[in-house]
Amino acid sequence: MKILVIGGSYFYGRVFVMQAVKEHDITVLNRGTYSMENLGVKQIKGDRRREDLWKSITEDYDIIVDFCAYNSGDIAKVLNHIKGNIKQYILISTVDVYKRGIKGLKTEDTPFEQREFEEEVGKYITRKVALEKEIVTECMQKDIEYTILRPAILYGPYNYAPRESVYIKLLIQNHIIPHINGATGKFQFVYIKDAAEAIIRCLLNKITYGQAYNLCEKSIITYDIFIETLKNVADLDYKECNYTFQQAINEGIPLPFPVLEEESELYTNEKSEHELKLKYTSFLQGLAKTYSAFKNVYI
Repeated sequence: MKILVIGGSYFYGRVFVMQAVKEHDITVLNRGTYSMENLGVKQIKGDRRREDLWKSITEDYDIIVDFCAYNSGDIAKVLNHIKGNIKQYILISTVDVYKRGIKGLKTEDTPFEQREFEEEVGKYITRKVALEKEIVTECMQKDIEYTILRPAILYGPYNYAPRESVYIKLLIQNHIIPHINGATGKFQFVYIKDAAEAIIRCLLNKITYGQAYNLCEKSIITYDIFIETLKNVADLDYKECNYTFQQAINEGIPLPFPVLEEESELYTNEKSEHELKLKYTSFLQGLAKTYSAFKNVYI
């Protein structure tokens, strides 16, 4: 298959490209901040917001995998100007599109969040909801199949966002494991290679046409479980240090996951397990692999 990947140089996209290039013809379109050619793929450098960029692309692709649609019109601009016969458009969205405050596990049929928020995170949610509606409209008008993937918190090798990697770095370089006192929030992870495998299982897979899938390991994690799991995979001596929320912030220790229980939003992965036959990596196994990968970076 010939696949055009939009974005694809950072974390999720990068890991997908690394897995997919083994069997598919991959072209990556991004701003060129990171070269991808060493992975054996073609690279187009440019700004996705420019219409002339899409008009200049002459190759015919079977599938588009879009990792970086953020603004209204991003999908329409691609499909209005790119040439060829696109068979499927796969949009990487987020579980954050769902209405907040609903008790229990959210399914793919849970209503979207309709409120608009002023802060940047809220604007991100509003934009993602709008883009999910946009892909449905645009693909139906142009007779293109679409699939939407909604990952929970991604983690794993190549994740340089200040999430699990910061805690691993503190352990490896400072021999410290922070314990966040009073953190009661609950959350779910998805190991990056599982999320990449989910895309591969959607490629021209008719059962996924017109469908959305939550991507998350079913285990419900807290800060305490996160820290205990990190302690279990650690192979270095360490000191566990207790921090209040404010002390952690003052020390530059990120709190990237929900801290309070009322902030918790949880999801079911039954649809992706059943229809994609996806077997999720346990958090213990995934964090062990992540620790091992980052140890080579930080030691």
